[in-house]
Amino acid sequence: MQRTLLHAKLHRVRVTQVEIDYEGSVAIDAVLLEAAGIREYERIDVFNIQNGERFSTYAISGEPASGMISVNGAAAHKASVGDLVIICAFGVYEEREVRDMKPRLIYVDDANRIVRSSHIIPMQAAG
Repeated sequence: MQRTLLHAKLHRVRVTQVEIDYEGSVAIDAVLLEAAGIREYERIDVFNIQNGERFSTYAISGEPASGMISVNGAAAHKASVGDLVIICAFGVYEEREVRDMKPRLIYVDDANRIVRSSHIIPMQAAG
């Protein structure tokens, strides 16, 4: 059996631009792509925290160390500059790979600079 698991997450990155007349995709600071292990042209899912929109597209490399998160093409209708989004990439793994698979989770500050990384999503206490 194969399972689809999260392999990378950019948590609460801020959209820096939207380009409706661009040929689709999300341009992501190359430093963030590298840290997360997301490859250029890899399928990504984007979850907009501000408005609840969810969409799939592919990643392209943006200027390194720029903090760029540019939502382009038709997806630009689903985000605005300043929106916080979660960007995820998933991989398909054989059952024998699942036990050792650890996602790369990248957390950023308000300027989309990496502040920490992890392989474990912390559990939230029920309130």
